[in-house]
Amino acid sequence: MGPTASGRPRVVVVGGGFAGLSAVRELSGADVDVLLLDRDPYNTFQPLLYQVATGGLNPGDVTYALRAFAGRFRNVRFQRVSVTEVDTSNRRVRVDSGADITYDYLILCCGVTAHYFGIGGAQEHARTIYTRQSAIQVRDLVLSSLETVAQGREGAVEPVFVIVGGGATGVEMAGALAELRNAGLPLAYPELDPNRVRVVLVEMTGEVLAPFAPGLRTYTADELRARGVDLRLGVAVDEVREDCVILSDGEHLPSAVTIWATGVKVHDRVSGWGLPQGRGGRVQVDADLRVVGHPDVFAVGDMAAGTGGPLPQLAQPAIQGGRHAAAQVRRLVAGEQTEAFTYKDKGIMATIGRSDAVIQLPNGLKVRGFLAWLGWLGLHIVTLMSHRNRLATMANLSVRYLTWKRGANVIVGDPP
Repeated sequence: MGPTASGRPRVVVVGGGFAGLSAVRELSGADVDVLLLDRDPYNTFQPLLYQVATGGLNPGDVTYALRAFAGRFRNVRFQRVSVTEVDTSNRRVRVDSGADITYDYLILCCGVTAHYFGIGGAQEHARTIYTRQSAIQVRDLVLSSLETVAQGREGAVEPVFVIVGGGATGVEMAGALAELRNAGLPLAYPELDPNRVRVVLVEMTGEVLAPFAPGLRTYTADELRARGVDLRLGVAVDEVREDCVILSDGEHLPSAVTIWATGVKVHDRVSGWGLPQGRGGRVQVDADLRVVGHPDVFAVGDMAAGTGGPLPQLAQPAIQGGRHAAAQVRRLVAGEQTEAFTYKDKGIMATIGRSDAVIQLPNGLKVRGFLAWLGWLGLHIVTLMSHRNRLATMANLSVRYLTWKRGANVIVGDPP
């Protein structure tokens, strides 16, 4: 794909996540042609994937077609491809079809993938919930495991679900699985003793939700325990096997499904793109988010790190970074100097379960319990991509939280 027919500069945006879509929106009114590339045909709202993994939401509730998004803007097009090479010398990217796409400016928003830290068996046997596909796999494995045990099939692994990592993803997944066990099982599987179904959260440090204030960490741990989550704090994972997890204290935990919710790194393919990388493979950027040594290439979101280190792995840094990178492209096209990026901290939050969450704002305000949960729920629904997504999510979560005492209705799929 050569020069654009309009003769305007072409901006190629790689990645249709929070950062990529934020960049595209900022460029939608600029005198440039924008080409958005992603290996998937949809944007995924990752903060709610744990609800897909536990049967609370349909995959379509948290995904939005990228072609529909691109269709909103006259100067934006979308291609479903995977970038395999970046040739900065000739200003082009190569995609999996073998085609080359030239660019005047390149914005990389490729995100990250799971980091297994060389722990034996983790990559082979642990599951993640970072993508739509992986969340569906976890959902089907969890529900099929319960079905197999309830039927008393020979060789069925005990229904123990092990979550590795005590960050927001691990806490939210553990809380949702505990609710599934506590509220859904007695109605759906009366023949299965709920005490056999265990949810174990393993965290190598001594506390969950490390970025939060100590009081909120303690509150979260107490609330998880109250829901029946078995917290294993201060212990690491030595090995992951198909049916168990071996801890650093020597314990062999049986595990029907092991969910990996700790550690991320940049995709391995990025290392072949000739860009400077640091810890975790993150691409090194200057203050204006341009890649060091490459004035026409920007890197934003989880895949990038400045001189002060990477920003928190949250939606807001990606959204603000994508918008800033696109704004700098507009400045460069206009012949102006770029400006440094300043992240505006808007706080952090995590949900523990129904009617319970924690919020920590940059002004020091801390909220927990029902009010925090309402704030968490409202923000996540509002942030979804379309009215259809918002309505479907509201409807399905309402059913999940309001009717479970009368009917164990969970969204199911096919056996793995």
